[in-house]
Amino acid sequence: MTILLFVMLGVFIFMMFRRNKKTQQQQTQLQSQFAPGVEVMTSFGLFGRIESIDEAENKVVLELSPGNLATVHRQAVTKIVEPAVETQAVPDDASALTAEEPRDPEALTPENNAGTAGETPDETLKRLNDEGKKDI
Repeated sequence: MTILLFVMLGVFIFMMFRRNKKTQQQQTQLQSQFAPGVEVMTSFGLFGRIESIDEAENKVVLELSPGNLATVHRQAVTKIVEPAVETQAVPDDASALTAEEPRDPEALTPENNAGTAGETPDETLKRLNDEGKKDI
């Protein structure tokens, strides 16, 4: 029984050292990719671009925004940020989402449109409330 306990303790210690070794190898591989101009994230969630690296003192100077620099310990930089793939641009306003000309010119006649052209917000609210009462 005691032998089994010692074997389990040995396996536990072996697994713990193995995990630490893997983590150190990953950190070394990551730090070998550090170079000026690389976009990174720190362990505390700060994003920036590497400006310079001081190997002797293990310091990295990050540019957080244009003209805003921060010096952090080299081990605080934990992730290289890959540039996002750009998708189709979304317009800032809804005007680009509507067609400039109606497809069916008859669809916007006063009879079909219930006189919505040029009404004030109060008139629109009143019209919408009245339409809701007609359905009941």
